[in-house]
Amino acid sequence: MDSAFDDLLQHNRDFAATFALQGFDGVAKSGVAMVTCMDSRIDPLGMIGLEPGDAKILRNPGGRATERTLVALVLGVNLLNVDRILLVQHTRCAMASKSERELLVDISQAAGVDASWLDLGAIEHQRLSIIQDVHRVRSHPLIGERAQIGGFLYDVDTGLLEQVA
Repeated sequence: MDSAFDDLLQHNRDFAATFALQGFDGVAKSGVAMVTCMDSRIDPLGMIGLEPGDAKILRNPGGRATERTLVALVLGVNLLNVDRILLVQHTRCAMASKSERELLVDISQAAGVDASWLDLGAIEHQRLSIIQDVHRVRSHPLIGERAQIGGFLYDVDTGLLEQVA
């Protein structure tokens, strides 16, 4: 077996030794779902004072309300106790730092393979994209009025959330 994961597996064994969510049904105890970026500077539960089991956390590049994200939110709202949805983008995000073309060039150069076919979803106007994503979720026929939806910008330098929509 590959030893590249040995340290992580050891940490998992330590985690499992005090694991406290056995038998949990998987609903969002606090009624919260958060869509946010995959950026490792973001602690989705910690930033809003929640614990594992309290919320559904959905992550993708840029924290966007993509088609697959909408599917997860539909499930959360209709089957998993979600009645509040936070759409959270963040400052100094790579997805908002360059154009789609510039990011594709960077990836192509790093990989040594043409990546021009890839759809990254670069963010041209971050605050506008937050407003658009809130509208997209709010207007979904299977979410709509079933949940409160807010759009936020998280400052990775201060840890503060600012409500944008």
